[in-house]
Amino acid sequence: MITDIEDYFAKGCGRCKRFETLDCSTQVWANGLRDLRGLCRDVGLTERVKWGHPCYLRGDRNIAIIGAFRSDFRLTFFNAALMKDPQHVLEKPGPNTQNPCLIRFTATAQVAKMNAVIRSYLAEAVSYADAGVNPPRTDTAFELPDELIEVLAADPELAAAFDALTPGRQRSYVINLGAAKQSATRLARIDRFRDNIILGKGANER
Repeated sequence: MITDIEDYFAKGCGRCKRFETLDCSTQVWANGLRDLRGLCRDVGLTERVKWGHPCYLRGDRNIAIIGAFRSDFRLTFFNAALMKDPQHVLEKPGPNTQNPCLIRFTATAQVAKMNAVIRSYLAEAVSYADAGVNPPRTDTAFELPDELIEVLAADPELAAAFDALTPGRQRSYVINLGAAKQSATRLARIDRFRDNIILGKGANER
């Protein structure tokens, strides 16, 4: 994956074979991505590369991240449970996501058209960061697999890291493990997931 922010806009994220080709999603949506980048920088956010993508921070707190896909490009908000979404523009990335967290664009011109709305949403997210407001911890509406319970009980470091994950990231592991039919497969997946959990990532994050 890339480590230089300029590489993302010039070449891509480096996570697939379309990297540094005209077929890369970052090139397909180049103008819209540049407009999103400009908005994030205009409101005073710090730009960093995280997970191969442009991430925008207020101090040490993640505010939003930009992503490009074949069919659309997106601005995704962290701590989405706090967002009020008065314009009803936030969407869920998938059926297992608890809170709507992203604005999806299917045309580059949409960024300019939604300029004021995007700015207001970024300002709202920044206000929570400045005030030190965090989303409330919610009770998880799922049961942990027996194998995960046993591994966490025997590994205090992993247990602490798993407990610190957002409910959505915890849920991603439960869903992934639940799809495995064999106990041995679930244990193998837990072992493979350990580093990601320690790093605070979800099951589908690289």
